[in-house]
Amino acid sequence: MSSSSQSQKAPLRVGVLMDPISHITMIKDSTFAMMLESQQRGHELVYFEPADLFVLDGEPRARVRLVTVREHEDDWYTLGAPREEALSELDVLLMRRDPPFDMDYVYLTYALELAERAGVLVVNRPQSLRDANEKFYITHFPQCCVPFAITRESERIREFVNAHGASVVKPLDGMGGESIFQLNPGDPNFKVILEAITQQDQELVMVQQYIPEISAGDKRIIVVDGEPVPYALARLPSADDFRGNLAKGGTGKGVALSERDRWICDQVAPALKEKGILFAGLDVIGDWLTEINVTSPTGIRELDKAYGLNIAGRLFDAIDRHLALREQQ
Repeated sequence: MSSSSQSQKAPLRVGVLMDPISHITMIKDSTFAMMLESQQRGHELVYFEPADLFVLDGEPRARVRLVTVREHEDDWYTLGAPREEALSELDVLLMRRDPPFDMDYVYLTYALELAERAGVLVVNRPQSLRDANEKFYITHFPQCCVPFAITRESERIREFVNAHGASVVKPLDGMGGESIFQLNPGDPNFKVILEAITQQDQELVMVQQYIPEISAGDKRIIVVDGEPVPYALARLPSADDFRGNLAKGGTGKGVALSERDRWICDQVAPALKEKGILFAGLDVIGDWLTEINVTSPTGIRELDKAYGLNIAGRLFDAIDRHLALREQQ
C-alpha cells in the first residue's frame, strides 16, 4: 500500500537534479510532487541543477543546496546556502532534467553513473536513460505500434507517407510536442518541412502513421517499478492543433486504463523494470504505443488530483524496496 506515513528505518538524503525550480509550474510539476513526498517522509532534500554537477579526479560532485518545498503557488520553495559535496553522500538521486536528449544530457548520465557505482540509487538508472531513448525505444515493441520508420532520408519519408497516408514526423531528441509535423501525400509544404526537420537529410527523425484517435486524447500511462497506475492522463488537442501535449495548449482529463492499454503495459513494463527504470510514462493514442518517456515523465499532479492518488508515494515505496534489497545482498 502506498502511503506517506510508511515507516522508515532512517531518513534518507535525496538529491534532486532538475532544471531551475524557480521556473516550474508547481501545481502541474511531477518533480515537485516527488519533492513534497520525500519531504513528508522526513527525508533531507538536496537540490542542484545540471550546471552545478562536475567530476573531480573521477569523483562526481556538485554545488548543492538544501531545499524545502510547500504547496503555495506564489512561494513554493526555499533554498539553503550553496555548498560543495560528493554525490556519494546521497542515498537516492532523482534525475529529473528535461530533454532535449542531447550530448549534454548524455554527459550528465556518465557523471551519474559514477554516483551509482559509489552506491547511490539513481532514478532512473543512467545507462537505461541512454539506452531507452524516448522515441527510439518503441522499436523494441513493434507489436504495440502503428507503422513507423527512423531515417534521415527525405525520399524514404516521402515513400512512407505515400504508402501509409497521413503521418507525423518528429525529432528523436525533443519533448513537449516541439517540431512535430503532420504530413500528407501531395502536401505543398512537404519538401520544406523535411528539409527543416532533417537538416537537409543530416538528422535522424521518426515518421509514424497518423492515428486519428488523437482527437480522444494522447494518453500518458505512468508505470512505477513495472506496475502501471490504473488511470491515464488523456491529453486532448486544442481546436487548432493536432498535438495533445499540454505544453502546446492541450487539456488533460483522467481516464481508466482500457484492456488494450493494459496489454501494452504487459508488453513494455517488464523490460522497464529489468532496466531499472522505476518511473516511466507510456504515451498511447487509440490502441497504439507512440513513445516511452523515461527522462522526466509528468502527469502525477493531474492524476493525483482527479483520483485521490499518491503516485509519488508509490515511487518512494519502490525506492524503499530497492534500498532494502540492496541491504540484503
